Amino acid sequence: MHPRTPLARRLHALHQGPRPLLLFNAWDAGSAKTIAGCGAEALATSSWSVAAAHGLPDGEQLPLEATLETVARIARVSGLPLTVDLERGYDNPADTVARAIAAGAVGGNFEDGLASGLRPLEDQAARLAQVRAAADVAGLPFFINARTDLFLQRPADTHDAALVDEALARARDYAAAGANGLFVPGLVTPALIERVVQGSPVPVNIMWVPGCPAFDALARLGVARVSHGPGPYLAAMRAVTGAYAEVRGASPP
Repeated sequence: MHPRTPLARRLHALHQGPRPLLLFNAWDAGSAKTIAGCGAEALATSSWSVAAAHGLPDGEQLPLEATLETVARIARVSGLPLTVDLERGYDNPADTVARAIAAGAVGGNFEDGLASGLRPLEDQAARLAQVRAAADVAGLPFFINARTDLFLQRPADTHDAALVDEALARARDYAAAGANGLFVPGLVTPALIERVVQGSPVPVNIMWVPGCPAFDALARLGVARVSHGPGPYLAAMRAVTGAYAEVRGASPP
């Protein structure tokens, strides 16, 4: 058994209620320690925030080595389950997850979004199967959070039942490939969230953004996990901006 198997099992259990798993995404060891000190049950990273903290844009622009170094530093300062944003899995998703496990992760996000749209369903399912196989070789029940960017790539006012059906088709194939969760960032409409929750074969993760239902409302809709993506990093940077403006005697921009 892998030494972090108890943490991985705990992460799985946190998706089973009675309330959603709240993830306030960190970007380095310091932010992770602060979030853990608030009473968090698990820790998560945001690739956008980790890249921004290195002065780079999101989208695998930050080298995998730097991402994994951040994962390792967070794992060293906390004994909480750690799930990490591994973007598209970089060039070799099996190698990426094996290295993430070695760095201390017990779960991770893998997205199907591409600059040109979405990765074909069959290709993405095959990549997730590679991730599952690599985690099995490591002996860890790694929590694969399969992210679909269907909703993120379209304005919220265009989301409809047909798009939900497309997301659920992906969810079924992703689950069959070994995914443990479905992440649907960009989805904010309560009725559509409920349809996804009811139709998904695996627990559903919503990313809270302005315009999204509040945490308690998401709980009533049956959401299993609520993450915050780049929100915490952006809030921290707004605080820095405001403090700087106050010191220099000007109003915050």
